[in-house]
Amino acid sequence: MLPPHVVLGTAYYPEYLPRSAGDRIAADLDLMVAAGLTAIRVGESVWSTWEPRDGVFDLEWIRPVLDGAAGRGIAVILGTPTYAVPPWLQRAHPEIAAERRSGVPVPWGIRQEIDYGQPAFRFHAERVVRRIVERYRDHPAVIGYQVDNEPGVLLAHNASAFQAFVDRLRREYGDVETLNEAWGLTYWSHRLSEWSELWRPDGNSTPSYDLAWRRFQAERTTEFIGWQAELVKALRRPGQFVTTCVAYDRPAVADVPLTSRLDVAAGNIYVDVQDGLARPARPSRLEPGWIGRSVAELFLAADRVYGSRGEPFLVTETNATAIGGSHQNRPPYDGQLRQLAWAMVARGARMIEYWHWHSINHGAETFWGGILGHSLEPGRVYREIAAVGAELAEAGSSVAELTPDVDVAVLWSNESDWALQFQPPLATPGGSPDKASYRTIVGAFYGGILDAGLRPGVVPVERLEAALSAPVVVAAGMYVAPDGLLDRLVEYARDGGHLIVGPRTGYADEEARPRVAPAPPRLGEAAGVTYQEFENLDSALPVTGLRGQATRWAETLIVDDAEVLASYQHPGGERRPIVTTKRCGAGRVTYVGTVPDTELAAALWTASYGESRLLAPSVTALSAVNAAGERLWFVHNWSGTAVVVEPPGFEQFELGPWDVRVLRESVQGEAQ
Repeated sequence: MLPPHVVLGTAYYPEYLPRSAGDRIAADLDLMVAAGLTAIRVGESVWSTWEPRDGVFDLEWIRPVLDGAAGRGIAVILGTPTYAVPPWLQRAHPEIAAERRSGVPVPWGIRQEIDYGQPAFRFHAERVVRRIVERYRDHPAVIGYQVDNEPGVLLAHNASAFQAFVDRLRREYGDVETLNEAWGLTYWSHRLSEWSELWRPDGNSTPSYDLAWRRFQAERTTEFIGWQAELVKALRRPGQFVTTCVAYDRPAVADVPLTSRLDVAAGNIYVDVQDGLARPARPSRLEPGWIGRSVAELFLAADRVYGSRGEPFLVTETNATAIGGSHQNRPPYDGQLRQLAWAMVARGARMIEYWHWHSINHGAETFWGGILGHSLEPGRVYREIAAVGAELAEAGSSVAELTPDVDVAVLWSNESDWALQFQPPLATPGGSPDKASYRTIVGAFYGGILDAGLRPGVVPVERLEAALSAPVVVAAGMYVAPDGLLDRLVEYARDGGHLIVGPRTGYADEEARPRVAPAPPRLGEAAGVTYQEFENLDSALPVTGLRGQATRWAETLIVDDAEVLASYQHPGGERRPIVTTKRCGAGRVTYVGTVPDTELAAALWTASYGESRLLAPSVTALSAVNAAGERLWFVHNWSGTAVVVEPPGFEQFELGPWDVRVLRESVQGEAQ
């Protein structure tokens, strides 16, 4: 069970230290206590240390860490080491190696190179997990378990996985004729006469097949994590929780079903610091991926973890200093670690764990910096994290169990992300398919909410009804959508909500088949607009009616009875509408047929709310309500220059460079 306050912690790996460092456990734990760190995550990466030979276990090596933690009031999250298999297991059972391509095993020597559906792997995984949990479940320091780590890293093409996929299709479709019709397999003579003719996924070009394959792979990941979680739950002592460390960009992860098998959602939130955190956002040097490239992506990542279960969450990994390869050395500016911690707390984080305590002297992650560098001496990073620890300790339970306030709920669809990776609508500057199309579209709308001074939230489509409690809902890039979902969105608008519809939404059904209907299907009448044509934009085009530019994509909107809010000059000569709005029952539907730039995205909200609520270009002000019913405001200055702000209901004050202030508003609205 987590303490009643926000936990500040770190991953701790004394087993990684060279012998020349000596026994540092007591000294490290003392430094943690002095810095206000109250939790450590241990043991998840070293199966070969727990079980150096087949059936030969060494379970005592971790006891000095657990005993030392217990004596200092530091809680321990004990990891199960199933994501990094030992050499002896790989040699004894080469069949457990995963295949990224059919018949080609992943070479051993990294991690997560196994197919976790293999019986030999499951046998040995269960055995080591049982031994570890049975040995330490009664240790007073252990408050919970992390099973595995960052699951779903690859799509396993092993023969057994493919056969299980075919079996799933048999159950779902019944016969090949139904599958032929559902997937349109008449095309290019792909029509099947029997199940044995289904081709392997390596050369697949059918969108419906790919979507089914991605669903299947995510189900395998959920089953594996659920299997291990249930194993640990049956062994743990009462009060201990079970989670896993989710990396949300993994290709074989569907976060809602996966986290439903756990006691609490937990995720990794990494972000590009230094000028990557500047607002207004500056051009990024990084490609879309596992690291957030802006303040908007930081908050979006945190909102996704909260959204998985709709409740407070754990941050199992975040950067203490420079992260990435040996060529990516950008430690945070003074104040940025404090900003990041309070930003995650503002979105509902119950725990923040840094990866990791000390920089590692060996292996692939040698230059992923820890709280202590390779010298093992406390420095600037340690002192700033200690300041965060002191602030969290002073705040106590008042900043735990927060429910973020949401002005605009942004829907998230993993299946649309998968489908738009397979057939991206956007192109990169070089003209190749942009597999980050979905995240780019959703991110544009999310960032605009922040830039208008409003409070965004992210809600997965599996929890649609939770999103519909917000006054405004965004459905952008939601390419794969069943009829019922689209109809429910229209009903939401008719009942008084404001629905914002973005590009590609509803274009395809749940099989990733374009609907035989005017676009946007099932939404056109409510929006008062349709389109037949769409195109990529080679350059951004200014709009009139609202500020900003249309970028990367444009749908040729045919306006029926909607009001045109913005239009642009098409290079072919005519002016075309690109943003429209229409009353729908008691509510409204606004349609956006492009990827809006920062200015246009923000203007969408000011068109609805009047003037911008942004306190200053570099400032975000988000709020959440705690268990006592108090509303807390988290006001950040994402800039190296001081700024004076005056949030509504509060007196004017100055925020220093890279600064954050937490303000309390009572239930009655009294500001403090």
